[in-house]
Amino acid sequence: MTPEQFLRQIAAQAPPPVVLFLGPEAYQRRACREALLARVLPDAERESGLTRHDLDEISLRDVLDDARSFSLFAPRRVIWAIGAEGALPKRLNAEDDSGAAIADYLKNPTPGVTLVFEASRYGFEGDDKARTDRVRKFYSAIPTVVEFHPFSLEAARTLARGLARQRGLNLGTRELSALVEALGCDAARIDAEIEKLSLFAGPGRNITLADLEALTPDARTATLFSLVNALGRSDRLASLQCLDTLVKEGEYLPLALSFLGAQFRLALAAHESGARNAQQIQTQFTRLGIRIWRDRAEQVAQTLAAFPPARLQRALQLVFEADKSLRDARPDDRVVLEEFVLNLTRA
Repeated sequence: MTPEQFLRQIAAQAPPPVVLFLGPEAYQRRACREALLARVLPDAERESGLTRHDLDEISLRDVLDDARSFSLFAPRRVIWAIGAEGALPKRLNAEDDSGAAIADYLKNPTPGVTLVFEASRYGFEGDDKARTDRVRKFYSAIPTVVEFHPFSLEAARTLARGLARQRGLNLGTRELSALVEALGCDAARIDAEIEKLSLFAGPGRNITLADLEALTPDARTATLFSLVNALGRSDRLASLQCLDTLVKEGEYLPLALSFLGAQFRLALAAHESGARNAQQIQTQFTRLGIRIWRDRAEQVAQTLAAFPPARLQRALQLVFEADKSLRDARPDDRVVLEEFVLNLTRA
């Protein structure tokens, strides 16, 4: 079940007696938590009706015993058990009948009690997948499982645009994209940073890339685009300042060089295809089977406008040489990138 489906379900009917919240995404989990509490416990009953447990500290059976008990002061209760992974046996082949205890409780759940197990430690991909599958299997008796997957880039951009609009924040397409990419599509951090930006800017002021670099942690993508723009203007001082910012932020410089190379290749491909504006670039790349967002197409268009074709070819040659130098007997990465900047901005 998705978070949206869960929200619709509890809006239309009483919540199920037991729910499993599975996955690491914090923004939607918080929204579902707040909606569930509002549905079950009015504000006047919140203090006496909400109980929190940590399954890294107490046993699952203690949580179920609490759920079975009746309260004289709270006719409706929500029991929130975080760290649900802590209830699993420590060894894969260990015998544990705790999972069966949940099935036993569900045969006769306590009226007025909603029990939520929160398992947010593991993701759904890579090495975490097997761990998440084990958690899912352990709690398989629970019919209502809400999965909290990380936001995709498109979903994160849509969320950021909506949050900015709600707070009256003037955030352009380019700046919005830089913010989302800098925060790794983390919805909770996007929400927090947009709120911070709205307090900083106040009504009516446009947010710039410089604002993002100043206020947003790890806003390295914005700095990389600033570097591309400075290189396009042959502004050697600004280019070196952007490089200095990347070094101070701990950016892995070979990765930054890879980004620059990709940007230059996209711009050259756009030129060779005859595309000149963002709409044409997006259409052309889509036709070639390369999915590209509108703001990235605009960034490619800006790079294409700043770099004549011959200079793009020169930039790619310098990227190749810098990449080769980075693979040599461990020179200083910063020196290699500074040499790249000096060569590309040479008159």
